[in-house]
Amino acid sequence: MANLQPQDIRNIILLGHSGCGKTSLAEALAFNGGAIPKMGRIEDGTTVSDYNEDEKDKKHSASTALLSFIYKSKKLNILDVPGYTDFVGEMIGALRAADACIVVVNAAAGIEIGTERAFRMAREKGVPCFFFINMLDKERADYDKCFESIKNKFRKHCVPVDYPIGKESDFKDVASVITKKGAGSLQGAEEARFKALGDILAETVAETDDALLEKYLDKGQLAADELTQALRKAVNTADISPILCGSTTHNIGIKELLEFIIEYFPLPIDRPKVEATRPDSGEKRAIEMNSNGPFSGLVFKTLSDPFIGQISIFKVFSGKLQSNGSFYNVNKGMREKIGQIFSLMGKTQNSIDSAQSGDIACVAKLKETQTGDSIADEKNPVKFDEIDFPEPAVSFSLKPKTRSDEDKISGAVHKLMAEDPTFKVAMGEETKEMIVSGMGDMHINMMINRMKMRYGVQVDLGTPKVAYKETILGKGDAQYRHKKQTGGAGQFAEVWMRIEPLRRGEGFQFVDEVVGGAIPRQFVVSCEKGVRTALNSGILAGFPVVDVKAIVYDGKTHPVDSKDIAFQTAARKAFKESMQKARPVLLEPIMDVDVVVPDEFMGDITGSLNSRRGRIMGMEPGDGVQTIKAKVPLEEMYKYVNELKSITGGRGAYTMSFSHHEVVPPTQAQGIIEKAKLTKKEEAED
Repeated sequence: MANLQPQDIRNIILLGHSGCGKTSLAEALAFNGGAIPKMGRIEDGTTVSDYNEDEKDKKHSASTALLSFIYKSKKLNILDVPGYTDFVGEMIGALRAADACIVVVNAAAGIEIGTERAFRMAREKGVPCFFFINMLDKERADYDKCFESIKNKFRKHCVPVDYPIGKESDFKDVASVITKKGAGSLQGAEEARFKALGDILAETVAETDDALLEKYLDKGQLAADELTQALRKAVNTADISPILCGSTTHNIGIKELLEFIIEYFPLPIDRPKVEATRPDSGEKRAIEMNSNGPFSGLVFKTLSDPFIGQISIFKVFSGKLQSNGSFYNVNKGMREKIGQIFSLMGKTQNSIDSAQSGDIACVAKLKETQTGDSIADEKNPVKFDEIDFPEPAVSFSLKPKTRSDEDKISGAVHKLMAEDPTFKVAMGEETKEMIVSGMGDMHINMMINRMKMRYGVQVDLGTPKVAYKETILGKGDAQYRHKKQTGGAGQFAEVWMRIEPLRRGEGFQFVDEVVGGAIPRQFVVSCEKGVRTALNSGILAGFPVVDVKAIVYDGKTHPVDSKDIAFQTAARKAFKESMQKARPVLLEPIMDVDVVVPDEFMGDITGSLNSRRGRIMGMEPGDGVQTIKAKVPLEEMYKYVNELKSITGGRGAYTMSFSHHEVVPPTQAQGIIEKAKLTKKEEAED
């Protein structure tokens, strides 16, 4: 569409619990908007949004889909995101580009966990919310119950703008509470209910404006133009959340929703100005959404296609970006050339000449640009706030099945990580195993399946090794003589050593207290080398040794047979013998864990953390939630996400970061030692 202006654009994200009909709603909107010839079905794998093979197979969304089309000279950018908690990163990224959200509610199920989460996250990001009560044709669908639960659960300023005609299998149409269109067939109790909803709408809208409220209280009603103007204003400021309804599968209420989107949904220019920072001066500035200004935008999603390559989806906040031009990547500090800009209808690309202020567009095959990068005019660079993706909640060890898989795995994981910032793969520095992390078991399994389907890489998943360490609690002393004769030049070294514990986190210290030249200086250096080698493998289970001071204070040499390797060996043996006498123990990583749950689950969660050897450090109350702060051993946190979901029904979340190391209790230590020895034996046999 030529000369597209910000007022011609509607950027909408579809949110809600899994299975509530978000993808079907996106399909119905595209169909009624004339963008597709017929509606696809999730059951048949024919929807525009769910085009990935794994989504077709699992019958649910796993990645953000963009559906862009023109309706009545307006461009609609529909962002269909997954409803499962495991894919929450998709929602967080897409919310940065949306100017409004539609929270889809299953009329038969009512308010679900995903409904609560969607509304809360949208409100936290300041995105105006609308509700669409879907599936009113289903058995046990109850509009009135859903309407009341939405008002009670979320906010009193949720108002009805549609009313269903007929129930369950007899549901056939919707009547407009605003214009009264379609209400002629309502009779009796339904007619009375419809009138009552009209009063709720008028009163709630009037309450958003003092002058209007006075007029409403005086006359008992509002003029049609007063109602629509005040409603539009209240929607834009997020003071009111309208509730619409229908059935996506029977295509009821969708046309009405489309018209409401055009008439009432916030425009990009209606939203508060986005703040950005000048990288050279640190100056903060509010970005004016003006197509004539310097270009600036944010990449909020990356798609990875095995044939097309990387597709970057971005929101333009100011200016415009021309096809076959270039932009400046502010995060990377470099200029990047681009090819053809396009919009998406699912996986179908539609070329456009330029991306204007307020629009969402795409470009393929960028070499350096990633999700979260700010892109701008090189002469006027500005950097937007980073997208605050959550840290992964669950980890597994990752091992390629074959040598062929090993050769291909690096490229595959980098493409998948570019597509989803909540999916991470890294090599454990101490355990030397590849670790894959994500938001949950479903998330990990989906990404591993994509690795196999797209890139032909197969892997085995396992429980990650914990990076245990060994240390001492007491002092130890040993004298070790290394003597070796092989017929020629021999080896001789004698080292006297004592060791002492250091404070936690101090690492290692080597002290030379040799006097009178009992050990020549060059061989003292050899002793330190030998001890540092011994630190790599402790005496209990072969874990690295930390927080130890080693003091070499005496020894003996041979004028011919003493050499570097001899003193390294003697020092290494002396250290191990000293450690045997110094009360050696295992250390385990302790994590700072913050668990956020609704108030009613606080007792259950503190109990679950205590059962995992956690120590509750405090609690911070919030709006209907509690943040429980605890210190918990890392070993106990693997797969905790599953227990948290089970206890809270998916309404809880947690983050964790490394705190410190602590001594492993003897009851746990013995099992860890035996397991480590068995693993080493098996590795040696292989």
